[in-house]
Amino acid sequence: MAVVSIVMPSMNEESTIRTCILKAMSFFESKGLEGEIIVVDNSTDRTAEIARSMGAVVIPSVRGYGNAYLKGLARTTGEYIAIADADNTYDLNELPKFFDILMQGEADFVIGSRLKGKIKKGAMPWLHQYIGNPLLTWMLNALFGTTISDAHCGMRAFTREALEKMSLKSHGMELASEMVIEAADKGLRIKEVPISYDVRDSPSKLRSLHDGWRHIRFMMLYRPVSFLLVPGTFVFLVGAALLFTLPRMGNVAETRLHSFILASMLTVIGSQLFATGLYLGAYGHINGLYVKENSFIKKIMDYHSLEVELFAGMVFLLAGLFIGLKVVYTWVISGYGSLFQIQTAVFAMVFGSIGLQMIFTAIFLSVLMLGMDTDR
Repeated sequence: MAVVSIVMPSMNEESTIRTCILKAMSFFESKGLEGEIIVVDNSTDRTAEIARSMGAVVIPSVRGYGNAYLKGLARTTGEYIAIADADNTYDLNELPKFFDILMQGEADFVIGSRLKGKIKKGAMPWLHQYIGNPLLTWMLNALFGTTISDAHCGMRAFTREALEKMSLKSHGMELASEMVIEAADKGLRIKEVPISYDVRDSPSKLRSLHDGWRHIRFMMLYRPVSFLLVPGTFVFLVGAALLFTLPRMGNVAETRLHSFILASMLTVIGSQLFATGLYLGAYGHINGLYVKENSFIKKIMDYHSLEVELFAGMVFLLAGLFIGLKVVYTWVISGYGSLFQIQTAVFAMVFGSIGLQMIFTAIFLSVLMLGMDTDR
């Protein structure tokens, strides 16, 4: 059984895998530690052959950042575990920074920070360095109460106990976010160390917009209340307040038409944000994805009633149809001439849209919950 395990995913890294393994071995030797190197390979070149010839454990993997790490971590035997890419962008000579902290009991989870360290020229696109990483890290810190500077740094180390506490499931790039989120939610002590970041020899496999969206989507799943339900409720209340207040201040079609249209848009958008938050919350509740907001979502799910929600939705929809028919009736009795019923038509649209949204939400939540043992 190893004291230290190092997991490296690889995909066509034959030009750098030897260097990475030598650096890892040098770390073991300098510290007098028994260690193992696990290369999770999905290559078409000689990466696996080189790694195996140097004594690394090579296991095949399907494509996907998360898939590779999940498979590699499952094979580790070490009391302490590190992960890093096999492209030599992360300098494994800096591993002592991580393990000194872990072995001295100062933290359970250590993550590198390229933004506080040294990023070599050309190693990271400016979009990632100055916009993407800082923005996504800020969102993660705000939502999950962490204080790190580089949430997507791929060089990390943690104890086996920490690994067993983290419920890691993601198959793609969002595993980087999930690991930090799980560490924070499970109360692990997190520390950050500055590291250097070098230029890749081979082309990057990152897809900026696609991978960035996956991280945001994952954070939404873990915090639907903060991300969607609260903002949706706020937008809806502001829109509804304006929608019912503006007509009392005079003829909206003549003096406040644009504000009235904005109010109707805010009301509908708010209801859609709220409904989307419920969808994500229900999915997260069923799959046990989060902790802090689980009690709130659970209450919503416990009181979920398809019949009640369908009835409420039908009331709103019928109200919208009734108001709309009133507009049509006015048009008919006026001889099919010009019509100026903007205020009434907007109310018909808002009530109808919210009614449909409530009906679809009720149906969708019920479908999501089909597998749960309920009496609903």
